[in-house]
Amino acid sequence: MPKRLLALVLALPLAALADTPEERLAAAGYELPDPPRPVAVFVTSVQSGKLLFLSGHGECRRNYTRGKVGRDLTVEKGKRSAELVGLCMLATIKDSVGELSRVRRFVRILGMVNATDDFTRHPEVVNGFSELMVVAFGDAGKGARAAVGMASLPGGMAVEIEAIVELHDEP
Repeated sequence: MPKRLLALVLALPLAALADTPEERLAAAGYELPDPPRPVAVFVTSVQSGKLLFLSGHGECRRNYTRGKVGRDLTVEKGKRSAELVGLCMLATIKDSVGELSRVRRFVRILGMVNATDDFTRHPEVVNGFSELMVVAFGDAGKGARAAVGMASLPGGMAVEIEAIVELHDEP
């Protein structure tokens, strides 16, 4: 079992005892990065009523994972990239609405994997994102999801994910 997965499995009982998504993430050993800023003409999120639409996100780090899963990257490296994309998206959500506890549930998730033509394990890669959302939100972190392969993604990134979340009313 990879070290990161083992650490996650061991941390889940502690994370489940925490009160807020931020506390559950911290208990599982995660830290949110600074939220991304757009590099083109768009915004990272738009709220309409109780729905928060999140633009396609990559990793929040300059030295992000690049390459095609199935050629340059293993499924495990792609999955780790999806997990890092999830942390980036959580940073955007927190920046947009103030705290992650405002998330009622994930409604829709679209995971895009930069993959070779013959690669077929896209859902396993996008599980890196989904498993992180379950750590933070429990079953509310599971949304209707698509995991698809792309011929290319911006900047050669390995994974890009967009989502729609439903928010609780403001406290």
